[in-house]
Amino acid sequence: MTDFDPRQQASIATVTDQVRPVSIGAPVSALFFIGDRAAFVGDEETVMLVASDGDKTAVTVHGGAILSSASDGKRLITGGDDGKVVALDAKGETTVMATDAKRRWIDNVAVHSDGAVAWSAGKTAFVRAQKGEEKSFEVPSTVGGLAFAPKGMRLALAHYNGVTLWFPNMAGSAQVLEWAGSHLGVTFSPDNKFLVTSMHEPALHGWRLADARHMRMTGYPARVKSVSWTVGGKGLATSGADTVIVWPFASKDGPMGKEPAMLAPLQTRVSAVASHPKQDILAAGYDNGTILLVRLEDGAEILVRRDGGAPVAALAWNAKGTLLAFAAQDGDAGMLAL
Repeated sequence: MTDFDPRQQASIATVTDQVRPVSIGAPVSALFFIGDRAAFVGDEETVMLVASDGDKTAVTVHGGAILSSASDGKRLITGGDDGKVVALDAKGETTVMATDAKRRWIDNVAVHSDGAVAWSAGKTAFVRAQKGEEKSFEVPSTVGGLAFAPKGMRLALAHYNGVTLWFPNMAGSAQVLEWAGSHLGVTFSPDNKFLVTSMHEPALHGWRLADARHMRMTGYPARVKSVSWTVGGKGLATSGADTVIVWPFASKDGPMGKEPAMLAPLQTRVSAVASHPKQDILAAGYDNGTILLVRLEDGAEILVRRDGGAPVAALAWNAKGTLLAFAAQDGDAGMLAL
């Protein structure tokens, strides 16, 4: 593939005229779909719910900054600097799920497909099953990220010098995966065979869960702030470079000893990635505001949004893969029906 120059955007396939503009009017930190409504998570207090026809509903979820968010596609879970964990459903109704006893900031949240919710404040992580009591676990340093395993009740807590795997329903069952450095975001592969963290340094680190074998994924010029598993978990797409880096995970060894695919190069860094839920396609957003659809098989590109704006902050697909939503850091946003 040849390098893609933003000045040549007119020469590739484009769907820019099919994008429905959405004005959020405030910076956006994250983006999810609750059913077919896009939930644009603001930096402060409010989530904007936007229907496919452009109808907007602003919902106040916190009395201050929104620090963390996660979704299972049915509801949005947020954590705030007001010490509260809040659930927002597709109707726009909110429920306070927990309030930290010390009113500490809720740094991270996670939601399991069975309805369980996890959150962290400082060094302590909490889990509440849909029907069950609240349980907590403390790690040696501040929790940098949380993730539920796709199968079973297991929670990964990223922190300094590694990740702790905690089974809330089994006493004394915590397992520590060690690697020096500060681990932030954390994610399980869809097949439950691998665990990957994004680090404070410009790198990813992974473990094969069967034997805790290490996987180093380095060479990035900047920190990796956005990751997305491609359909079927065959690859892990990442930001942090001037191309979309896709690490191979189809084999039992994952990316060990293999080179990643490098797609959709631009003269600017990738800031956000989101894989299509049903096809080998991904959406990539860049620091200069460009958004591309990229076919994984051959790297073919379709232009969704031209450059010239603020960095793309977030991208999300609905579960059917028929709607793509995006938001730039300045609140300029849009939706594309496919």
